Amino acid sequence: MVQTRVESLSQEGAEVSVEHRVDYDIIMLALPRWDGAYSSTAFSLSKALSKHARVFYVDNPFTVKSFLTQRLSSEVRKRKNALLFGRDIFSRPDPDASPDLVAVTPRVVLPVNFFGKGIAFDIVSRINDLILQECIAKIINEFQVKKYILINSFNPFYGRFFNLSPAPFLKVYQTVDDISQSEYLKKHGMWLEGEWMERSDFTIVTSSELKRRSEVTTRNVFLLPNAANTKLFRRAYEETLPRPREIANLPPGKPVICYTGNICHRIDYELLVKTATHHSDKILLMVGPFANDLYRTSGLSDFPNVVFTGKKNIDELPAYLRYVDVCIIPFLCNQLTRSIYPLKINEYLSSGKPVVSTTFSQDILSFKDVIYASDDHDAFISNIDEAIANHTDITARQRIARASQNNWEDRARQFTAIVEEFLQDNDKRRSR
Repeated sequence: MVQTRVESLSQEGAEVSVEHRVDYDIIMLALPRWDGAYSSTAFSLSKALSKHARVFYVDNPFTVKSFLTQRLSSEVRKRKNALLFGRDIFSRPDPDASPDLVAVTPRVVLPVNFFGKGIAFDIVSRINDLILQECIAKIINEFQVKKYILINSFNPFYGRFFNLSPAPFLKVYQTVDDISQSEYLKKHGMWLEGEWMERSDFTIVTSSELKRRSEVTTRNVFLLPNAANTKLFRRAYEETLPRPREIANLPPGKPVICYTGNICHRIDYELLVKTATHHSDKILLMVGPFANDLYRTSGLSDFPNVVFTGKKNIDELPAYLRYVDVCIIPFLCNQLTRSIYPLKINEYLSSGKPVVSTTFSQDILSFKDVIYASDDHDAFISNIDEAIANHTDITARQRIARASQNNWEDRARQFTAIVEEFLQDNDKRRSR
């Protein structure tokens, strides 16, 4: 089933890259859209899997409501033909680097989340699934798909009523977060996710806590942690990149504390206010899109030493990391964050920069040999100075080597190995 195509070994961190081709395609239904405001597990994994198979990344559908409210946005305008008429539904996000990755835009669907569980919810869900099914049929027909895996990545609202032809030879559910902690998703997401897990051949999860929780619902659960584009983020260490405009005119020697990612409900804003207050001699650089107003209502935006850049493309992040002194993960310690294996940990480490984090999950503690894990606010604040003071080229290389073990190419190979192992185990059971 698996054939080795290319094998290479890099010197830095002994990072191995092996490409395989498998005899199946992959259709992924994803919650984040491929061109969303921040990098996502689903799209990153899809790009890596496209080195092994043709991957069709089906965007989370726009509802009629979201289409109307976002009709002037570039995301909607460039998809208008697909959303309204079902035309021009295919695109290639990166045709040079990932020619076998195809992004797919379904037609608009009906809002469903405001219904209670019952007949009305099921009727609208059936209509939406027919729209998604039509989209998948176009993939199958236009690209002559014969054998494929259907992956649902954290979007359990779709697929309950699919009647696909040909049917997928495997159905896989991927959970990337504690769905019970999402204000929007939890109303129906908890029971829908449970149904998807039960209907799937196996489930993949991104953290140890999610594995523990998922094993209550289903038997076949595999840990496939988040990773990073380690080659991209090593540029912060290896190259002299242009200094971003937001920090271009800082006084010489002004230290920079940096956070990259979604500025959202996971963040401990009280901790950030304390950090900005105590480290008034430093810049607190917040790189990423705003998901809510907590950065403002907490008072964080009032500090003169706090700089917000807004949304940045992932390819822009190494230039910011090049010119910072320490990176932080200031997450709250609660039920939601216990399930998180953050994308940013390996991005930070790949840049060679020291990392200070709260101890929000079991998975972040697995990095405590290369990061400054902080049990409380005081430790977090003092660890920032310690991290900056103890940073050397030797420690930078140690971090880079550690991150090199956690790249998306390895995760894609792990996924194909999970598929192979699952099929072999099934064959053994049937032969008994």
